[in-house]
Order: sequence, then C-alpha cells, then structure tokens
Amino acid sequence: MYKPFRAIISDLDGTLLNRDHKIGQFTIETLEKLAKQGVDIYLATGRNYPDVKQIISKVNVQDAMLVTSNGARANNLAGEQLASYYLPENLAFEIMTKTPFDKQMVCLNSYQGDEWFINVDVEQLRKYHQDSGFMYQVVDFNQHHAKQTEKIFFIGRNPECLLPVEQHIQQTYGELVQMTYSTPQCLEIMAKGVCKANTLKELVKLKGYELSDCISFGDGMNDVEMLALAGKGCVMGNADSRLKQRLPNNEVIGSNKDEAVASYIRAIFGLR
Repeated sequence: MYKPFRAIISDLDGTLLNRDHKIGQFTIETLEKLAKQGVDIYLATGRNYPDVKQIISKVNVQDAMLVTSNGARANNLAGEQLASYYLPENLAFEIMTKTPFDKQMVCLNSYQGDEWFINVDVEQLRKYHQDSGFMYQVVDFNQHHAKQTEKIFFIGRNPECLLPVEQHIQQTYGELVQMTYSTPQCLEIMAKGVCKANTLKELVKLKGYELSDCISFGDGMNDVEMLALAGKGCVMGNADSRLKQRLPNNEVIGSNKDEAVASYIRAIFGLR
C-alpha cells in the first residue's frame, strides 16, 4: 500500500471528535484501518492525559502517541511518560493567584499531573468530558499548590472578556511563558517553548522521521505550529477564523461534525 505520510497527527476537540465531543464510529474504524497499514497515530490536544487515554481506549490500536496539555506532556499507549514540561512552581502560583479577572465572566483552571482544578463549579464544562469521565475539583487557588502545573487556562463567557487577562499575562510574564488559545474562549498558559509542535518533533525523531513526513489536522490557534511544520497541515472548516487567517495557504477541509478527518484520511491513504 502506498503511504503518502508516515504518520497522522490530529487535534481532538473541533477536529477528530464530533460536535458531541466524542469519537465517532466511522473515525474509530478509520484509525484502526490506518494502524493496520503501519501508519503511526499521534493525538495532540489541549486535554489532559487521563482524559485522552480514556478517549483513545475506544480505538483498537496497539500503539499511539498522546501529546497532551498542548505539548506539556507526552505518553505512549502503555502509559510510559516520554516528555513533561511543567511551569516553575513559583511562577505558576503567582499566575494563579495574582492575575486579575472578572469572576462573573471568567473561570480559572489548571492541569496539574493527572488532576484538573477549577475555581468555581461550571456545569457547562461537564459536557466536554462525558465520554471520558474526567472531571475537575473546585479549589481555592490561594490555598492551592502549584506542583506539576502543565498548564493554566482561563475560560471566558465570550472572547472579549479574556483580552484583559491576555494583556496582563503578556505584559507581566510574556518572556517566561507560552500563551495560546485552544478556542476563542479559552486562553492557555504553559512553560516557555511548550507547544504541540515542539513535543511532536521529539516524538517523531524517536521513530526515525520528521514532522515533514506527517499530515496534521487542527482547528485552533494552539495548532498553528504543528499545522505549519507538518508535511501537510489541514485546517478544519469549523476552525477559529484566526487560524485560517494565520495559515492562508493550508488546505481547509470539512467539519468535525461530519467526521471530516476520517473521510480525508480514507481518501488520501486509499482506505476502504
């Protein structure tokens, strides 16, 4: 079988997962067919490792690489940790406790190790994790620790209410952190230099090839680097408009609600 790429790299929400934030049966079957043909599979997402591990458990593949928290961590399917990049504890604690934001409009979150912490109960967030069962713990961040902080993220009711937060982080910690948006309403902060592409570069080298040997799929600003550096980077039709503007020469494919990634994979790899 002709293999145009050594591997596929896909984001999850808005990309590989459907609009119910679940992995569809057509996609499951596609990934299983792909793996049988010897094509490597990388999932690269802002989600945390335990969350992604549960999602991929529905797919019968022997090997896949899970790049989580926007590249702050990487594991294989066996659970072996291949990379981890934490925010320095003092810095993470300061960002969690000193960043001003409108508590009526914005909630504060962190992924730390295998845990998800939040400053207030937000019922709407539960729908994104129904499939995996991964759930937050409500804490007072002023009394909380900052150990193993993979990322800190602020979720706003609308994109506008995150702008003051973004400006504060940029002005105060801009040289010390990596900042991106996974959706227009979710601002994410990782250690300096952490992004999906940088961690993926390390992982593909372990397999003996480069990002240029891969095809990637994404829909958010946290996918910019991996879409730009892959041999082919496909932008979802439902992607953040800023991503389409940033990568005007990248092919735009269908929507995640139609499992467009799976359809595209089948076409390009000749899967039946």
